[in-house]
Amino acid sequence: MNSPSTDDRAASLRGQCLCGAVRYRVADAFRYAFNCHCSQCRRATGAAFKPFAGIERAHLRLEQGRDEVSVYGDVDAAHDVHCGRCGSLLYSVVREGAYVHVTLGTLLDAPTIRPQGHLFVASKAPWYEITDALPQYDEFPS
Repeated sequence: MNSPSTDDRAASLRGQCLCGAVRYRVADAFRYAFNCHCSQCRRATGAAFKPFAGIERAHLRLEQGRDEVSVYGDVDAAHDVHCGRCGSLLYSVVREGAYVHVTLGTLLDAPTIRPQGHLFVASKAPWYEITDALPQYDEFPS
């Protein structure tokens, strides 16, 4: 018998939108986490940056509100998933549909991962100053 992988044993984290209509669970097995400063993330969140953590799409499941979600973007490619009632950005489907970038602010439980750096800092909001010591990248590090 094979022993379970790390992902199989990972704790399950709960997340939801502002109004609670959409709820999800995701494994606490994120592969990476960043603060994204690109103009699209700023507009989607209304904030200086979007803190997110990336994980394989199969590790996230909607538990409530499947009929309430609203998709912005190409449903067959990269897109954002929002609550259709309150508008909360829950996650983005990326990397040819293989991964999701879960917005850390929608998690009810604390993940073990912390942001590892700042992305797209060349296009960050001019009124925001990054004051921590995390690495800064002009694009997604390879």
